[in-house]
Amino acid sequence: MKSKKFYIKTFGCQMNEYDSNKISDLLKSISFEKIDKMDEADCFVFNTCHIREKATQKVYSDIGKIKKIYRNKPKPIFVLAGCVAQAESSIVFEKSDYVDIVVGPQAYHKLPELIEQFIAKKKKQVDTNLSVDDKFDTLQHLNSKGSKVSSFVTIQEGCDKFCKFCVVPYTRGPEYSRDSRNIIDEIKALADNGTKEIVLLGQNVSSYNDSNISLAKLIKKIANLKEIKRIRFTTSHPNDFDDELISLYSEEPKLMPQLHLPVQSGSDKILKLMNRNHTRVDYLNLINKFRFHRPDIQFSSDFIVGYPGEKDSDHQDTINLIKEVGFSLSYSFIYSQRPGTPASNYDEIPRKTTMKRLEELQSILLKQQLEFNHYMINKENNVLFENKTQDEEQFFGRNQYMVPVFVKNNLIKAGEIKKIFIQNASRNNLFGKLA
Repeated sequence: MKSKKFYIKTFGCQMNEYDSNKISDLLKSISFEKIDKMDEADCFVFNTCHIREKATQKVYSDIGKIKKIYRNKPKPIFVLAGCVAQAESSIVFEKSDYVDIVVGPQAYHKLPELIEQFIAKKKKQVDTNLSVDDKFDTLQHLNSKGSKVSSFVTIQEGCDKFCKFCVVPYTRGPEYSRDSRNIIDEIKALADNGTKEIVLLGQNVSSYNDSNISLAKLIKKIANLKEIKRIRFTTSHPNDFDDELISLYSEEPKLMPQLHLPVQSGSDKILKLMNRNHTRVDYLNLINKFRFHRPDIQFSSDFIVGYPGEKDSDHQDTINLIKEVGFSLSYSFIYSQRPGTPASNYDEIPRKTTMKRLEELQSILLKQQLEFNHYMINKENNVLFENKTQDEEQFFGRNQYMVPVFVKNNLIKAGEIKKIFIQNASRNNLFGKLA
């Protein structure tokens, strides 16, 4: 097959970003060249997210835009990958005849074969198999030549929690933990290419367990790699933390003091309706355990506003929890029905009510975020620098709490950790100079 050009667009979460990098490596293995200009591609790959209705709508809207760009050009091969592909399977072809190949998140390792079959037979291809073993067996033999200071590594996929609002168990399948030896090999290869920080990914990463190698034990193994300076992990369920993992925050300096810990609601009634299997007090006790072992730890979270059955009193419980914890960063959304989930059968709350609640909740969360960033002013932060900004005037990095930091200095190099004196702050960023 002669060299062809492909363009890939990623929707949604960090795990999709990781998958997109692997998809790129797979396509390069069959002589496809990755490009950044969408009007010159022979093949398009949309790696999609199905977590909210708007995300799915955007996918089909963007397909329409590509169709217009190529109206007077040869039609490119169009691949729809990821969670929308898994959830809708061959229905995708009914919604958009522009799509040629549909491949789920656990079957994308077969893309080279699917593309070659499509080229040979000119027949639409579908693979939404949920066999994770096959995927990771294939991917472990791929040699990624990317060099990022901070790199994602998927260690776990799927979820067994079955929260009633969530599509993950249906689009990613049951929980599966990768072989720890393969993970370490992948991280060593990344370290050889310049990676200094590893972000371990999973839909339910804190449930990781491979032949009695828990997440805590895996982190210890990674910390033994001298080239790796920082370790993070996301996303976790509050029910999956044991004492070994919690106490690791006081024992392992490479484990960064920032944790994304979704709670979704502060109301016990709503948590029960969601099938979260923890209470408000359980969550607060967990927060306190972490703070006992690492007093400077900061938390981010996810909140669903207007879940079916939510009353004003339930919303106020969430507001009170937010005020009690104090989050450095959070994500909040109005509840969105996902077909196939139990909650999709419930009556929705009027939009006017949910919008009002969302505005109130977000105003408090954004205030907390700004206050935390302002708290950093006149303090020294350890910043891992990643690259220069587009204008070449500033260097960009992240502090120990994952907050972006910008510094005007030409002596800084990517991959260096420097002490930075913070001079100013906005809601999203910090600005400083070498200490």
